[in-house]
Amino acid sequence: MNFLRLSELDLAGKRVFIRADFNVPFNTDGSLADDTRIRATLPAIRHCLDAGAAVMITSHLGRPAEGALTAADSLAPVAAALSALLGRPVPLIQGWTSGHFRVQPGEVVLLENCRGNVGEKADDPRLAARIARFIDIYVNDAFGTAHRKECTLHALALAAPVACAGPLMTAELDALGRALAQPARPLAAIVAGSKVSTKLTILESLADKVDVLVLGGGIANTFLAARGCEVGASLHEPDLLEAARRVERRLAERGGVVWLPEDVVIADRFAADADVRISDAERVPAGWMILDIGPKSRDSLAAVLARAGTIVWNGPVGVFEFDAFAAGTRCLAEAIAASPAYSIAGGGDTLAAIARFGVGERIDYISTGGGAFLEFLEGRELPAVAALRARARPASRRIEPVPQFEHEPEPS
Repeated sequence: MNFLRLSELDLAGKRVFIRADFNVPFNTDGSLADDTRIRATLPAIRHCLDAGAAVMITSHLGRPAEGALTAADSLAPVAAALSALLGRPVPLIQGWTSGHFRVQPGEVVLLENCRGNVGEKADDPRLAARIARFIDIYVNDAFGTAHRKECTLHALALAAPVACAGPLMTAELDALGRALAQPARPLAAIVAGSKVSTKLTILESLADKVDVLVLGGGIANTFLAARGCEVGASLHEPDLLEAARRVERRLAERGGVVWLPEDVVIADRFAADADVRISDAERVPAGWMILDIGPKSRDSLAAVLARAGTIVWNGPVGVFEFDAFAAGTRCLAEAIAASPAYSIAGGGDTLAAIARFGVGERIDYISTGGGAFLEFLEGRELPAVAALRARARPASRRIEPVPQFEHEPEPS
């Protein structure tokens, strides 16, 4: 994938603007609940500081009203956390789009919640132009928000003198490119979830790419029903049976296959203490629901993944939150970890399963992108990535014209 990387640039004496993802969770008392996203951006920050750059960082936090930030919207707790992690003061700058603040080479400042800026959500090129006047290099290190077309993610990348990807963004794009653009074959994709409707575009996109499409959860139930199987009271979407058949035909035309369970774990109700049985996947009794894959299916799935060259994983194959229905997802996680294939995983439920079954260190790449990861699987070009691709050459000109505005920023 063609884009400029932060590691390729001379940063000495440059004013570097980093768009990070510090949309972190807080405890009820207002304290930081998890600083993982802050720690993840430290390599980019330290790289710039060590190179002698003047570093400016911003992020969104929540969904504040533009032009009306409240104390609850402030990045002040993030500034405090950054100060502690970096071992140096990180001042928080308010009203920063005018450029009326100073930051010297070797210093770092945090610019207040960018979603408070009027024009951020609208991807306003005039706002981008104002910011571009006081920076030399724009760095996007926020893959998790790359699917959003907002000013500090898209328009600013087009307006800045130079735009590049930070180490987090670079790692995500390299991993996704390896998994989907030039995969080792066979390419197996696991897509699971409650509804076909929420992932139909992903399934259609993958049908043109993968050799094996492994389905789980309510999605698998819909595909089973589309094959004429009796799924009892299992969650499925009867109005999408033809869509399921269309995906399966599309894959078959390329010589690929849809993997579905041959036996399933069923329950009389959705509860941890439900009555549980093993059933043939083709004949689930009326009133019973599929909540996991069965032992034969677990063995079959493990064999498929052992033969794969590349594995993309999005979603558990059972209700693994309940012990009675966790065996399938545990088997899936362990099979991916044991496979010689290059593996990439993403999505909230998937990350939870990886953590529960302790296979994180044996998955080649774990994406934290969430919505961006899913949109990439859909085959969409993410706005932030498209902007970086447009600025791939170090000497590329600004894509957007820079309109005049009333007050020039003070020199930094």
